[in-house]
Parts: sequence; C-alpha cells; structure tokens
Amino acid sequence: MLPDRLAAQLLTGPPARDPVAVAERLLAIQAQDLRGALLAVRARSTGLTRTDVEDACTRDRSLVVTWLNRGTLHLVRAVDYPWLQVLTAPRTRVANARRLQQEGVDGRTATRGVEVIVDALGREGALTRGQLRERLDAVGVRTEGQALVHLLVRASLDGHVVRGPFVGGTQAFVLTSDWLGDAEVVPREEALAQLARRYLAGHGPADDRDLAKWSGLPLGDARAGLAAIAAELIERPEGGVELRGRRRRVTQRSPARLLGQFEPLLLGWRSRTEVLGTHQGVVTVNGIFRAIALVDGEAVGTWRIEPSAVELAPFGPLAESVSRALERDAADVLRYLALPSRPFEVGEPPGTRSKTAGRRRP
Repeated sequence: MLPDRLAAQLLTGPPARDPVAVAERLLAIQAQDLRGALLAVRARSTGLTRTDVEDACTRDRSLVVTWLNRGTLHLVRAVDYPWLQVLTAPRTRVANARRLQQEGVDGRTATRGVEVIVDALGREGALTRGQLRERLDAVGVRTEGQALVHLLVRASLDGHVVRGPFVGGTQAFVLTSDWLGDAEVVPREEALAQLARRYLAGHGPADDRDLAKWSGLPLGDARAGLAAIAAELIERPEGGVELRGRRRRVTQRSPARLLGQFEPLLLGWRSRTEVLGTHQGVVTVNGIFRAIALVDGEAVGTWRIEPSAVELAPFGPLAESVSRALERDAADVLRYLALPSRPFEVGEPPGTRSKTAGRRRP
C-alpha cells in the first residue's frame, strides 16, 4: 500500500502549486515544530519558500495553526478550522484541565487567564506568546513552567484564539472571530463524514483504526464517519478502504527527500513499519519524531541542520547517486528556509564504513 499512500501524500506525482493545496490534501499538518510543518510543505511542492507559507498565514489568512488532532498544534486551511475544532476540542479538554491543575492553575484562575488573553487580543490585535505572558503576569495569573502554554491551549479549545500572522519571525495569536470571521456551524455527523472523506484523500488506503489514531477521536467516531460515506468507498484486497475513483496511478519512484520533524508520512497511520523498517526506535524518541531522509519511500537515515553543515546519519551504506540526490535536496532545504549555504556531511553508518562516510561537500 505504500506506493498509493506516497501518491496520496503528494510525495510522488505532480507537486502541489501552493501551501494551501498541500494543507487541502493532508487536511492537518502537525506543527508543534513549525520548521517541520514548513518542510512538509516544501517536500510536496516546488519552487516555494517558507515566505509563501508565512504569507498564507499573514496576508491571505488562508492557513492557521492551532491545537486540533491529538491535542497537538496543526497547520490547517482556515476554511477547515471550524469543523475540525468542533470535532477535536472536546477530546482534549479533560487533559488540558488536568495539566493546568498540575501547573498550579485552578479552574477559576484558568477562566480568568482566558479572559485576560481574549481582552488583550481584542484591544491590541495580534500578540506573540511573550507579549501575552506579560499581560497575564501583570494581573497575577500564573505563567511559570508550562502554565502559559496550557492557558493558551484552553483559550484555543474554547475557540477564542488561533495562531495567525507572523510578527518578527514569530507566529502571533489573534482572536478567531476577528481573524476568520463567523463560521457556519457544521452538524457533528456531517463533520465526521467530512473528516473521513478528507482523511482518505490524503492518506488512503487506510482503515478505521488508522483514522482514529491520526485524528485522536474515539474509534466509534472514526467508524461513524466512514459509515456515513460508505457509498463513496472501495475496499482494498490487502485491507483498508479508499475513495472510489481517487486511486492514483503510481508510475514513478519516490524521489530522494529530506523530510522534517513530525513528518506527516510517519503520523498518518497506526504502523510506520513500511517507512521505518527496524529503525523506529531511532526516529521516534520520547515523543519526538526526528527528521528523516526518504529514498524510494523508505527512511535511510536521520538528518539535522547544524551551523557548520547539513548532517546526515545514515542507517547503512548509501550509493553515491543517493548521497548526491540527498545533497541536492539539502541545498533546496536551505534555499527554502532562507538559510546560508553550508556543506552536506554524510556520517558513518553504524557498524560499517561507506564510501561517503564522513565526507563533507562544499
């Protein structure tokens, strides 16, 4: 199923024309690491820069970031925010209340904190996280530790705020109603059907448990959504379903790509074995998903950007052609992120030495 999923994910086939088209296909792109979300857009498009994503958030207001699936920050289209927020927020409220209590913020103080956030944004417009901390500190609402983060989560779960424009390189918070306007209320049953349809567009073939895992919703909700669009689905002999008429003819191999942290390809289904093989413990560490190098749909190493080089830590020996393809993609990563050029360095695979091990390229 991996070739079909790579096509659904825009990692093979025609690239997306702009950041909004990427978000339309994937529906929700994990963004707790913003650079990871930016790189997810890069890998599925061509000729763009991070400024195109920032403009979509700032100038066009077509993309926003907020806490949605699994109680985690996601980049989504503004038009998809209302119904996704209604579906996913209730599931996160209990955990948020518990975390606020653990941070020393009781229910009354949390309500006061949200009021301060909403009032400040209403009077002053877009404010950064640091600026909101100052407003809360000024009235004695606790912000130490992780208290500020969970107050912002609370305000987001209540539908009051989203992350919108970029201000000085930082994405600021805004009032949802001011930034996006009033949204039409979507009945829950219709929203679940929309969730299932849109999930399969960017992740099919998949099954009910995959949808539940990705969305963070109960399995019963995932099954209800799929049942609502049963007439639109076809079953795959190897398992899972896909949208009728949406199967993409896979005619090319997946190009060598450097994918960012929390890459959607690793978060869309229950199993990551097709992509990671035996290396899952190397990539997923304490809830962090490391950036991976993808070749022919399989992870061949992890990578990171250091001040002196783009460093690749391969899982095994790499062919010279693969190393050069990844080197070219590293240059495109730096171009996209508007970072200075630096060498590409391939480390020594564990237990072996490759021809490119330790080699630095100008």
